[in-house]
Amino acid sequence: MGQNQPKIVVVGSSNMDLVVKTPRIPLPGETILGGDFLMTPGGKGANQAVAAAKLGACVYFIAKLGKDIFGDQSLANFTKESIHTEYITQTDDASSGVALITVDDAGENMIVVAPGANGMLSPEDVEKAQPAIASSGAVAAQLEVPLETVEYAARLTRRSGVPFILDPAPARALGPELLERVDVLTPNETEAQILTGIDVTDEDSARLAAEKLLAFGVKAIVLTMGAKGFLLCEPGEMEFIPAITVEAVDTTAAGDAFTGALAVGLAQGKTLRDAAVFANHVAALSVMTMGAQSSMPSAERVESFIQQKSAEGVSNEYA
Repeated sequence: MGQNQPKIVVVGSSNMDLVVKTPRIPLPGETILGGDFLMTPGGKGANQAVAAAKLGACVYFIAKLGKDIFGDQSLANFTKESIHTEYITQTDDASSGVALITVDDAGENMIVVAPGANGMLSPEDVEKAQPAIASSGAVAAQLEVPLETVEYAARLTRRSGVPFILDPAPARALGPELLERVDVLTPNETEAQILTGIDVTDEDSARLAAEKLLAFGVKAIVLTMGAKGFLLCEPGEMEFIPAITVEAVDTTAAGDAFTGALAVGLAQGKTLRDAAVFANHVAALSVMTMGAQSSMPSAERVESFIQQKSAEGVSNEYA
């Protein structure tokens, strides 16, 4: 990547994803015949950790797994992806997290998560990783683990003077004790609506929601809007950047690809805009492949894709 290897810490969930392809998402109470089945490691935290590792980052993952076959498979996968696993623990008291995912022919998805051991990740688990956090270039977290653990991670990260990135998913209301410690918030439209009460449907409503989040104390917002693009918002500066058009196969982990890549960009010392545009390319590549972690692109593939899109004049002025 032409720069020193960035160091990232990810605090979050790890699941085994059980994915079924279907012609369309079923209606409530409806049974339909599906197509291909795929079992693949997932979970928002694990997805972001793998995304960052495939982009060349040195990644430390803080997570909790069950002592079961899914936990063992996930741990083996993290090792294969060169993710540091010393802060991943396994417990007898819960099963590993599982996600049931339906993906339709348009690449849209419906997901139900059974958190399992993810719900046992504690502030004490984060505390043990303080040396890694203090020496990192960015810390990323999500909301598939207990809120008190995320809040502790935010406090510890702030004390260490390291940028804290929060992907507020699954969506829930959050208080100022957390939002005021967030350097970059990466909500989608639904999450922004739950956080602000503003129905985000277009660029104008996204701007209103972002302004409200700034008023809550968040330092910067990257509000992702799927195929439309994303809104970049910092105090005194707001810019809408369109998505990169590709043929979507599976959008399951696009947001995780974006957040993981954003963390890498910030840890490399990029400006927030350059990091977000870089993440835009990574997310676009991720939807072109089935699966969550299996869809995360390598640094080399991203570099080639950026050059391709630059030649086509659709690179969002990425430098």
